[in-house]
Amino acid sequence: MKKIPSTMSTQHPDNANPAYWCNKSFISTTDEIEEAYIAFSELGCDEYMWDWEGKFVDEAVIDKLYRRYTDYFAKHPLGKDKFLTYRVPNIWEEKGYRLARAFINIITSADLAFEMGAKTPPIIEVILPMTKSAEQIMHTEKTFRKVAKLKEEIFENEATKSFNRIDVIPLIEQVEDLTRADKIIEDYLKMYKKEYGAYPKYMRPFIARSDPALNAGLVPAVLASKAAISHYYKLAKKYNVPMYPIIGTGSLPFRGAINPENIEEAIKEYAGIRTITLQSAFKYDYPQESVMKAIKYIDKTLPKLKPISLSDKEIDEIEKINAIFSKPYKASIETLAPLINKMAKHIPARRERMQHIGLFGYSRGMGKVSLPRAITFTGALYSLGVPPELIGTGRALRQAQKQGYLPTIKRLYVNLERDLQHAGKYLNRENLQMLTKEYPEFKNVIKDIAEIESILGIKLGPFKDHHFIHRNLVSTIFYKMNMGADISGDIIEAAKVRKSIG
Repeated sequence: MKKIPSTMSTQHPDNANPAYWCNKSFISTTDEIEEAYIAFSELGCDEYMWDWEGKFVDEAVIDKLYRRYTDYFAKHPLGKDKFLTYRVPNIWEEKGYRLARAFINIITSADLAFEMGAKTPPIIEVILPMTKSAEQIMHTEKTFRKVAKLKEEIFENEATKSFNRIDVIPLIEQVEDLTRADKIIEDYLKMYKKEYGAYPKYMRPFIARSDPALNAGLVPAVLASKAAISHYYKLAKKYNVPMYPIIGTGSLPFRGAINPENIEEAIKEYAGIRTITLQSAFKYDYPQESVMKAIKYIDKTLPKLKPISLSDKEIDEIEKINAIFSKPYKASIETLAPLINKMAKHIPARRERMQHIGLFGYSRGMGKVSLPRAITFTGALYSLGVPPELIGTGRALRQAQKQGYLPTIKRLYVNLERDLQHAGKYLNRENLQMLTKEYPEFKNVIKDIAEIESILGIKLGPFKDHHFIHRNLVSTIFYKMNMGADISGDIIEAAKVRKSIG
């Protein structure tokens, strides 16, 4: 049984400020070697996601880590005390040759590690993004076994001869899949037992938080996460297979609300989660002392929080609530997509990412709408002074209230008012009103704001000095954008104020 990390440092490019250890805002693939070491040795993270999906990657990562930091990893070996976990390409969404490279890399890295005296392979798990079925998880495992066997036949190495299996962490990224995640995982458990004669020792199912929000809105993303957590623990009890869920969260409410200033309240929202991702904004847009304090708090507190158990009736209610909330959100986003994509071109790059392969889309008789990745999407709307948390939410709250679901929403989404109020600090009502002239759909967003304030009894808008500074910056962005002037510097300054690009 491996050690279960509480925090997973990731390469998600949502930081506004430079990384403190290199004083650079743009972190290259070569910089990420040092970043991984810093996350382990200074910040105290036990896991680092090495991302092969949707970005360029330094394939010599194990060689460089072991050779540059030999003494550290002699005391804290990868695969035992610290964990480098690859997020590998999904061959159903991306060409298979990159997965082949990742698997060969994992196997040959084990050769190197054993030659240097390590007792365990440095990489023992991989994350499979966009998981849609149990068959995909099992196929990925079997593919690794085939690659390991082929490598052994060609390049014999007694030290790593037994290293022919790897655990696959399924990353589920759609609201509908999360609310019925029990089917994917239960089918996999049955396949696993049929293949190996026993159930796995444990599982670490991964809950996405950004893409569900991008595709369905804030409330569905949170409620779907709750449903998935409940499913996982019921399956753990049914099959006697421990479940240690991971959740992928950003700093702003739309993407999870996990940041050093909000950590005590935010992690309670996801009680039952055993690993939380710490993205770039968490690490670099807050004082280092606050970051390290928050990580220690997560390490101490997260394993103690008990998961919520939801009945079948409550899961059904969540599905109905999610349908209510996703409808106005999707309608608005589909209409506003041209503006979002226009604004996204000005959001500064922070990593060497490839073009996103995903689509925001659903049939409306007009094909599918393409949108930027979740961080850029969120940053684009915040830079206009229209936080995406608010879009569709007010209209949906009114409809949910009419259908009697409001008490359920408030009970399950513990920080609903808190998250909306936090996002609302960065609302620019003047921009919103002016945007309605070219994009009438924003009139519905104005209605959303009024409904949120009326139903929840909260006031949205800036109220501290730095909130007003942000309001002024996004006003400047709006006017400069209309003039065709450069807005990149203003976008960065506004992002620094809210402590995240998106």
